[in-house]
Amino acid sequence: MKINMSMPSRLKPFFREELEQADVYFSRNEYRLSWYHLERAHILGQPYPYPHTLVHWKMLLFGIKIKDTREIVGQIPRLVVGGIKSFIGEIPVGNTGGANIAPLKRLELPVELKRIMDENK
Repeated sequence: MKINMSMPSRLKPFFREELEQADVYFSRNEYRLSWYHLERAHILGQPYPYPHTLVHWKMLLFGIKIKDTREIVGQIPRLVVGGIKSFIGEIPVGNTGGANIAPLKRLELPVELKRIMDENK
């Protein structure tokens, strides 16, 4: 079991950039692009309890703002359990975090994000 307490400082700027881009696109009502950046932030933050939980919180808020019942209902258990799974190192790597993907399904990491994660541990 690998315990991940905090995100490496070299990875944080990439994580923050994805969250900022999600906010920018949301403010422009470009919800598809906003969600895309939330998913990328989820992949980057998933191994770390606080960032992982933060992204699920933002995904829940996204669902509330666009009135997407499926996303709201899907985010609640992820919000409750996600950080714990990160803490104990039991995450489905590559999972994008949305209600449209099974919570425990592993997905292939996008090449760019894998590179970012590998180079900024």
